[in-house]
Amino acid sequence: MPAPRIHTLPKKERISGKKSVGMLLDAGHWGSAGMLKFCWRLREDCRDAADTEVVSGPRVMVSVSKKLFKRAVRRNLLKRRMRESYRLQKGVLDGTGVDVLIVYNSKETAGFDEIHSSVGQILKFISGKA
Repeated sequence: MPAPRIHTLPKKERISGKKSVGMLLDAGHWGSAGMLKFCWRLREDCRDAADTEVVSGPRVMVSVSKKLFKRAVRRNLLKRRMRESYRLQKGVLDGTGVDVLIVYNSKETAGFDEIHSSVGQILKFISGKA
């Protein structure tokens, strides 16, 4: 039996769809850590908004504003860094049905270490509240 792959980020662990995003933004709690803002919401019945499948565990969405970074190359770099930081630390949120939106909120491009520590702070905060 192969070992479980905890350091992955499959499609079912990503937030998608207007209803899911809308519910997160409407009923979510906002906070900030370093150069990142975040919004999180506990899912009551662990179903996604479209009721297509039962979602267990946390789901995430990352965003970088086009106003702050005009070039797609830089936006994609920051989104990759945020997703990788989340992917490496998502074990903190195991067993919780929580949706998390992470938004990059600085004009300067941060290194991976800064983003990694900020995402860690976010996940520890949410796990303490959930």
